[in-house]
Amino acid sequence: MDIEQIKTILPHRDNMLLIDEAEVENGVARGKKTITGEEWFLKGHFPGNPVVPGVILCEILAQSCCVLLGESMQEKVTPYFTGLDKVKFKNPVKPGDTFETECEILKSKGVFYFAKGKGYVNGKLCVTAEFSFALVK
Repeated sequence: MDIEQIKTILPHRDNMLLIDEAEVENGVARGKKTITGEEWFLKGHFPGNPVVPGVILCEILAQSCCVLLGESMQEKVTPYFTGLDKVKFKNPVKPGDTFETECEILKSKGVFYFAKGKGYVNGKLCVTAEFSFALVK
């Protein structure tokens, strides 16, 4: 799925659409974001040593996961984070890196979804997290 196809699922736009491509296979969403060094979140984090903030890595995981909800997301709903748990940052993500995600939904109850995700650069684990979100009209 390219950026235009992703836009048919996710409501995020401009600087907050944080995945460049995604695919779904056997209930697992895989996404990619190439960090160019020009992103707004790198401007002050950190001068002379830019590192993608952990909260942005979590947002990239969540956006990747929402691709799994394809049709549900097209019903004019907004995905809101409701929780982050067991987040671990293992290695930094820097300009020039392609951050690759692997996410799956563990369970759902009504409008609430519970998921887990991992993010890698060149096969090296950078972040793991469990998270939840709600789809709100």
